[in-house]
Amino acid sequence: MKNIKLTNLIIALLLGFIFTVSSSCERGLSDDIDFATFSTNGDIFIDSPIGLGTFFYFPFAPDASNPVGSKLDAFSVDQSESYAGSASIRFDVPNANDPNGNFAGGIFRIDGVGRNLTGYDALTFWAKASQGATIAQIGFGEDFFENKYKVLRENLDLSTNWQKYIIPIPDPSKLFHERGMLTYAAAPIGAEGTGLGYTFWIDELKFEKLGTVAQPQPAIFGGEDRVEQTFIGSSFTITGTQTFNTVSGLFGSGINETVSAAPSYFTFNSTDVDVARVTELGVVSIVGSGTAEITAILGGVKAKGSLTVESIGTFDPAPTPDRDANDVISVFSDAYSSVNDLNIGIFSGQPFGAPAVEIGLIDTGSDQIIDYKDLGTGGFVGIGWQGSLDVSTQTNIHLDILVSGSFVPSNALTIEIIDFGTDDSDGGGDDTGGGINILGSQLTEGTWVGIDIPVNGFTLPTGGGFAGSPNLNNVARVVFVGAGISNILVDNIYFYRE
Repeated sequence: MKNIKLTNLIIALLLGFIFTVSSSCERGLSDDIDFATFSTNGDIFIDSPIGLGTFFYFPFAPDASNPVGSKLDAFSVDQSESYAGSASIRFDVPNANDPNGNFAGGIFRIDGVGRNLTGYDALTFWAKASQGATIAQIGFGEDFFENKYKVLRENLDLSTNWQKYIIPIPDPSKLFHERGMLTYAAAPIGAEGTGLGYTFWIDELKFEKLGTVAQPQPAIFGGEDRVEQTFIGSSFTITGTQTFNTVSGLFGSGINETVSAAPSYFTFNSTDVDVARVTELGVVSIVGSGTAEITAILGGVKAKGSLTVESIGTFDPAPTPDRDANDVISVFSDAYSSVNDLNIGIFSGQPFGAPAVEIGLIDTGSDQIIDYKDLGTGGFVGIGWQGSLDVSTQTNIHLDILVSGSFVPSNALTIEIIDFGTDDSDGGGDDTGGGINILGSQLTEGTWVGIDIPVNGFTLPTGGGFAGSPNLNNVARVVFVGAGISNILVDNIYFYRE
């Protein structure tokens, strides 16, 4: 954060100086004053990096969701392959079992102040791959600081021939000092854990003023008008997209292209700020009881979709557990000592086209509650922690669940347990797991329901291909899968013995 704070300080001092001078002269600011001195060069890589500085490539580091991380040396400059000129950017995607990184991913960030990109309307590049491949994410605006104006094109298909690609800028007027020139993430081809690597190249990487990016169609929440019953202290994160009609490159004439757009591109409005308030980063905080509608504008165009929150006011937490702590092994509960380094979203996923699972943690002041939204049908999210738990001496697992959206009795929520296998290591090839369905008839909308499941009851095959009946000596994940029940609050997850 030091660099961005320093940049902000310089800007503040400059503006302060201008204000002082203009005030002493008792006249308005001249139209000739230039507030920004950032470079307007749109070129990023043309045979070599352009003005990026000495250190500009930053691979994605390991984290709780991926302790291996990206391959550190996936990026290089290839002097023998190019679309034009004498060199190109080369990315080597590793095999899934590569101990030095199981995917390729990172960012190009300017080493120093950013660039003024307000005169451009798209990031463009030429690309090809050693075989047909799909790049999971590629875009710009990620700088490992605020990532305030991040834009992503997802599932970009590459062929073995050079092709031009276009990633439109949702609102160029926002990018007057941007540092994030490129971000990408690419996984091996094939089944998870066994996929094979490949190579892809990018050339003529630059921001351009095409003049053919038109007909903006912004949207929030996938264009849906969402209605959520909620309470004081809860929050929502707005997701946004921008669709343009592009008439050059891969997409030809009259083809729409959609990119994900960071919330900071939008201007949000709440019909009642005493009920719901929205930050610039798209976080909706519920501060009072009543009803409020959240809408958005991007570049002067009203975004399709909205969020209507119906706040019931203060919230009743789940009942406090009263079991003897000596009989409990806790995963998540304020009533007991729980696991270390808990990650309530260690992995998540959705069927193609569905909105991402929204993962949140509500702090009521006296209790913390896990908040999952948009599980839908087939959406899943996993809870993980440091190491594994031996629950072989326990008889049951307990969970308190509140469904915060409508459902019917035939809907279900699948709960799964996954272990680390006999090697007690994540992803060692011998992990097992099993699930159990909780029917809607066992749950009540808006009310906490205690669920107690025998630890030997997780016998259903899971979506990850596990045949059922996990190894109770080293349990490492608790997973929730939506089967029509979409929005849930969860508290007091613990194993116990009668």
